[in-house]
Amino acid sequence: MAMQVIDTDGHIFEKDEDIFEYLEQPYRGRKELFAYPFFPPPDGFHRMFQRIIDQRPFVIAPDDPKTWLAVLDREGIDRTVIFPTGGLGVGLIQDRDWAVVVCRAYNNMMADRYINLNGRLGAVAVLPIQDIEEAAKELRRAVKELHMAGGLLAPVGFPKPLGDRYFDPLYKEAESLGYPLAIHGAPSKGLGFDFFPRLIQARTLSHPFAQMIHLTSIILEGVLERFPKLKIASLEAGCEWIPFLIDRLDMEYRNRSPQAPLLKKKPSEYMKGGQIYYHAELWEAMLPYVIERIGEDLILYASDYPHEPDLAQAIRNFEKRKDLTDSAKRKILSDNGKRFYNMEA
Repeated sequence: MAMQVIDTDGHIFEKDEDIFEYLEQPYRGRKELFAYPFFPPPDGFHRMFQRIIDQRPFVIAPDDPKTWLAVLDREGIDRTVIFPTGGLGVGLIQDRDWAVVVCRAYNNMMADRYINLNGRLGAVAVLPIQDIEEAAKELRRAVKELHMAGGLLAPVGFPKPLGDRYFDPLYKEAESLGYPLAIHGAPSKGLGFDFFPRLIQARTLSHPFAQMIHLTSIILEGVLERFPKLKIASLEAGCEWIPFLIDRLDMEYRNRSPQAPLLKKKPSEYMKGGQIYYHAELWEAMLPYVIERIGEDLILYASDYPHEPDLAQAIRNFEKRKDLTDSAKRKILSDNGKRFYNMEA
């Protein structure tokens, strides 16, 4: 099945040393900043230590753009949109001034080193949600000046849910620009299971729970009603939790609709109405049922490379699935990602 494969969520292991070069004055050249990590650790788990214990192969991260281009060629992917790794913990930053500084530096780095090198390499802007007016301004700068593909919404660490009106300036800006926002988790801190002693337990729940928490807030607080052209993606959580959340939201809305006065239709209609896109793992057994519930136009392919290797084999296995139509496969691997990231023009 020949098509352009669009990777809606690849990664780099960004280095503080690389971001350091793009800090603006008066912070440029101040090496004392290396005394602490630029982005907070995501939680109490050291991922690479755990990978060694698990005897999982570690792919040498494509931390330079030419290596990422080689990955695309090797794995048969046409374009990727790159997310950070450490930067996924941006919501844990307490100092809003530092959040603004480090986000600008990261975005400058990605534009200069990746986006400007080759059009096949895209990137999302890391946004300092600690200062929402600055986050809105940074999204506009990232899109208009740096040619980035959208903005990152950190779902863990910040003490307000994403449906809170605090975020309205950012949503208004994203809607005005016509560029998407992506909810992408990683940390497990503060999600209600900090008592887990092992990463395997936290990882089982962290990504889907973070998505369910914030989409519940976004939908029931009427964000999609107030910003009808806003596009949001739920990334790296798979898709099998979606029917569960749809049914729970509709059940609670039947019983308690006065508590969601801004809604003009059932929550399920917002979840499948075209404003929210969802990542799916290519192997998920419930994917045909998820398509039955929300349609085939809202599901995205994301490689998660280099966190997950063997992309080409995973894509080949997906193309051979007998329980999905060719139309669904094409939309998941290509068409939906193009539409979400405005690549169709």
